[in-house]
Amino acid sequence: MNNKLRLALLQMHIEAGNPEANFAKLNEMLEEAVNQDEKPDVIMFPEMWNTGYALTEIQTIADSHGERTQSFLSAFSRKHGVHIIGGSIAEVKEGDVLNTIYAFDRSGNVVADYSKIHLFRLMEEEKYLTAGDKLGKINIEGTEAGMMICYDIRFPELARKLALDGAKLLFVPAEWPHPRLHHWRTLLTARAIENQMFVIACNRMGTSGNSNFFGHSMVLDPWGEVVAEAGEEETILYATIDLALVDAVRSKIPVFEDRRPSIYNA
Repeated sequence: MNNKLRLALLQMHIEAGNPEANFAKLNEMLEEAVNQDEKPDVIMFPEMWNTGYALTEIQTIADSHGERTQSFLSAFSRKHGVHIIGGSIAEVKEGDVLNTIYAFDRSGNVVADYSKIHLFRLMEEEKYLTAGDKLGKINIEGTEAGMMICYDIRFPELARKLALDGAKLLFVPAEWPHPRLHHWRTLLTARAIENQMFVIACNRMGTSGNSNFFGHSMVLDPWGEVVAEAGEEETILYATIDLALVDAVRSKIPVFEDRRPSIYNA
């Protein structure tokens, strides 16, 4: 098992309703990410990067069964030997549109997928999207990890379930806008501290309709300390994490051993 992982988070602008522009932008940033002196082990990007929140036309522009996305990202991960947590995309399956992450290993195989299970009513997601119904789990180089999407981080029981199932990393693609930067930073920090895990969150930036997205992609360690944080510009955020820290923190403060679920589990 490799204890250290080099991460690259692609904090990109997303053109709502324009998959062609978004695929081109993603390809440009992917190429930049792998052409570094120290190539990343894992690359991740934001939520709904292929379409943005063009919900009124989402049925016609969503990726059919995620086929285009899977073909593109599989070829890239295989060519460059990198893991990819493929942000999330709008995909249409049997008439339902889901907000789905596809994850790839270094050989380009799809090794996990996760569809967002909490739909955000403030943006009327429930009117256009169908919620997923399974947990997002993945193994990266021998380490268990979890996947959540944006609004999911407001549900601590989901992150705790993933941690109880062995996750030491939590990947979170998002489209999280102003004015809720304080919520974003606080919730991500809480998920890291309470579950004693690394939280790796990639947010978009830029303006779409009436929404202004602030970026601030983040990597937090199991103490809740910021390993790396972007500003509001389009950028690639790099960070290296040492997975051995998870076990060290969990042994120092044995939260999981001290739980009393028989009292407070509903």
